[in-house]
Amino acid sequence: MTIRHLRIFVAVVKEGKMGIAAKSLFISQPSVSQAIKEIEDYYGIKLFERLSKKLYITENGQLLFQYAQHILQSFDEMEVNLNHLGEKVNLRIGATITAGTYMLEPMITTFEEQNPQVKIKVTVNNTYRLQEMLLNSQLDVGIIEGEVNAPDLVKQSVCQDPLVVAVGKKHPLYGQKSLPITALQGHHLICREEGSGIRSLFRRHLEEHQVMMEVKWECTNTEAIKAAAIAGQGIAVFSARTIEQEVKKEILHIIELEGISLSRQICVVSHKDKFLSKQLMSFLDCLRVNGLKA
Repeated sequence: MTIRHLRIFVAVVKEGKMGIAAKSLFISQPSVSQAIKEIEDYYGIKLFERLSKKLYITENGQLLFQYAQHILQSFDEMEVNLNHLGEKVNLRIGATITAGTYMLEPMITTFEEQNPQVKIKVTVNNTYRLQEMLLNSQLDVGIIEGEVNAPDLVKQSVCQDPLVVAVGKKHPLYGQKSLPITALQGHHLICREEGSGIRSLFRRHLEEHQVMMEVKWECTNTEAIKAAAIAGQGIAVFSARTIEQEVKKEILHIIELEGISLSRQICVVSHKDKFLSKQLMSFLDCLRVNGLKA
């Protein structure tokens, strides 16, 4: 079993066909077939089912695929770090919308000033997509506000993120200090897209209290949600830190939900098998020291 075997195997899984994998690796198809057979013989398992000239990865193959991706990524990182010690090292940081838009930039700036040899690439997306990227070794670490359910991911809490329900001046509930969640029955909801942590959390509270709200606006952009709420198009749920200015100007009004605490943890998330390089450890230390500030 060698790195070459793993590269060939991963290529076959990603391409779905041995012929295409061979072309992508600039080797012959018999070489690909031989490498797959050698892996199967070595471990005494089947990696693929071959049905009607199509390849279907087995459960054992899926397990090997998860390990192979991380082994290859760690190997490639080692090659880069040892062969280019004088050059910049890349860190791939993921962040969910609130953290990436309102909180991460000051900490990134501080880290880059202290570590000029490290080049950071930031990806901002929803919780579901970031989990996928972490599982597929497309990110080194993620700053995530939503729930993390994948068993292969580990998380460490950084801070609490209080959530609030808010409406604009044109909404009939503007001015209400507090209400039971049942009072939201039948109102329009302005919310993030499916896969968003804030949407999942609020929907769970609605379901627990059997409250039905119609989704009128759905988008990935917090500023667009603000604009719709200000215009009175419906009720929205925000991270409290994202609407501080609008609340001060009284163009958005916060309504407390009686007996319900809307809050979520912001966590640092990584794969359980992720190799923590010196540069990544430095980034995590900077995050712990400086925290995330709006």
